[in-house]
Amino acid sequence: MDFLQPPGWQRPRGYANGISASGRMVFVSGMIGWDAACQFHTDDFAGQVRQALENVVAVLAEGGAKPEHIVRMTWYVVDKNEYVNAYPEIGVAYRETIGRHFPTMSAVQVAGLVEDRARVEIEVTAVVPE
Repeated sequence: MDFLQPPGWQRPRGYANGISASGRMVFVSGMIGWDAACQFHTDDFAGQVRQALENVVAVLAEGGAKPEHIVRMTWYVVDKNEYVNAYPEIGVAYRETIGRHFPTMSAVQVAGLVEDRARVEIEVTAVVPE
């Protein structure tokens, strides 16, 4: 996996501008902040992020992948301000579940998610080296 950083560009904080990778691909559907029994335990944004990330890691493991194999991550959030205000807590949850691996990443505000109680949905693509 190679991180792509064009010359002269400011290094992004918390994500990569691009990644080049080869290997076996693992796709994880959008994960929300409920547990394996489809139960929410919090309405707190950062708490839902933590659970969604734990769900991502569980699905990756099922596919023989680890967090460091993630090459793309897309976050769908229902409230941009809630997301921005929770940056410090999100950072802690991210580092404790994903580590210090920062793939390409996009965050998109959406009008709503299918599960009304969900505040965030996180989708990833991983590439496991051959």
